Amino acid sequence: MASHDFDVLIVGSGLAGLSAALHLAPTHRVAVITKRQLQDGSSSWAQGGIAAVLADDDSFEAHIQDTLVAGAGLCDLATTRFVVENAPASIAWLRALGVPFTLEGEHLHLTREGGHSARRIAHVTDATGAAVQRTLIDVVRATPGITLFEHHTLIDLITSQKLGLAGQRCLGLYALDEATDQVITFRAPQTILATGGAGKVYLYTTNPDTATGDGIAAAWRAGCRVANLEFIQFHPTGLYHPHAKSFLISEAVRGEGGKLLLPDGTRFMPEHDERAELAPRDVVARAIDFEMKKHGLDCVHLDISHQSPEFLNEHFPNILAHCASLGIDITKEPIPVVPTAHFTCGGVLTDLAGRTDLPGLFAVGEVAYTGLHGANRLASNSLLECIVFARAAAHAIAEAPRVQIPALPRWDDSRVQDADESVVISHNWDELRRFMWDYVGIVRTNKRLERAAHRIAMLQAEIQEFYAHFHITRDLLELRNLVLVADLIVRSAQMRRESRGLHYSRDYPERAAPAAPTILVPSTPPVGPWRP
Repeated sequence: MASHDFDVLIVGSGLAGLSAALHLAPTHRVAVITKRQLQDGSSSWAQGGIAAVLADDDSFEAHIQDTLVAGAGLCDLATTRFVVENAPASIAWLRALGVPFTLEGEHLHLTREGGHSARRIAHVTDATGAAVQRTLIDVVRATPGITLFEHHTLIDLITSQKLGLAGQRCLGLYALDEATDQVITFRAPQTILATGGAGKVYLYTTNPDTATGDGIAAAWRAGCRVANLEFIQFHPTGLYHPHAKSFLISEAVRGEGGKLLLPDGTRFMPEHDERAELAPRDVVARAIDFEMKKHGLDCVHLDISHQSPEFLNEHFPNILAHCASLGIDITKEPIPVVPTAHFTCGGVLTDLAGRTDLPGLFAVGEVAYTGLHGANRLASNSLLECIVFARAAAHAIAEAPRVQIPALPRWDDSRVQDADESVVISHNWDELRRFMWDYVGIVRTNKRLERAAHRIAMLQAEIQEFYAHFHITRDLLELRNLVLVADLIVRSAQMRRESRGLHYSRDYPERAAPAAPTILVPSTPPVGPWRP
């Protein structure tokens, strides 16, 4: 079986992973390991844009305050300030790489989204993530020093503790090469997890199929703490159509005047919040969920048809075209929408350089919990977080002393056999996502969480037995990670005995004091603080 040596391993090829690779490539031998193709992560799906203070009538303090308000008292102030103050430089870096941001004259066109007090969203029409990814992929492919490993799935991190060596350190990882069906050993003194979130733990999600919580699960198994995993952001407006898989209707549609309506045309958001359609996502998602259950609806409607066809074609060409392909003319009729799982606000605990509890291991982007998002992510802060922390992690790695890594054992699968029935995996996958949607969704209760915990325990035992006895596949690895992350989400939700931000409990409808993150600690954590 093959093995590879690098200076830095980066798992994930979204904006966080590729940005880190570009920052490190001039001085380090970098491997980018991704389980599908480079463009298949969540970053490519981001429609809205990247938040940054770029207008004369805006300020860092206003952006910070908007982030803190959306985060419902749980944002870390130092982290928030660090990200906001580094935002303009992040936009400048992307522009220098060639990202074709939408302009208004000679200046960037800035749009506004829910929760923002000013226009500060730099964007590329309504497909910012895709445009940024295309640009970065082109630059990465042309950059010496970066080796790409597509169709390689992370199995587990290799740590000194697992090998019985002295000290605590991440030494590399095992990955499944789908082309050869072989497990490859990757060795490096520094590893960055940039694997994205865990939206596929839910039945309905805007996330791509890659969002299976791989980095969160691997870091937990390696002994790293996780935090705030109960805060799963449900995007208020996923397109409701039998042939529309994972397509979301951008926050910017409401920012440009879109109104949420019941089927009879009644507007309902002003009854739920004074900010109406511009309220933060958790407020809008709960309001839609409430109205759907109250009236027995399959969906509600988002109407932007008062804007001219020219305006819609200029600002939302992809949404316009996709809806038209399904027979929905958004220039004349409202768009059917439902809330759908969108963003994992919690993740692996890191410091302001992306360091985790385990020396040699970093986490950047949606996989990480930096303290920026608190109990609810402010729109368009996510791509920003990727860029800022990718640069911070790369800087920390560049300054770190070089470490010699010992020889690593190769993967041993001599005692396993081919699976006799793959249906076990597909059945458990479907069951997990359905009961997570039903029991651990937008509105939660103690009883629902207990039911979910009981089902998860049974699934974990079944999946672990399967993992121990049969050859691994990508589907099995993803299911193993999803059921672990589901367990961490439920445990986190059970610990939070209040309603705050994205976590709403009927048993604890009020906020509790003081505000504090939910931190889960593995039974064998690494030694050392997570904030050096």
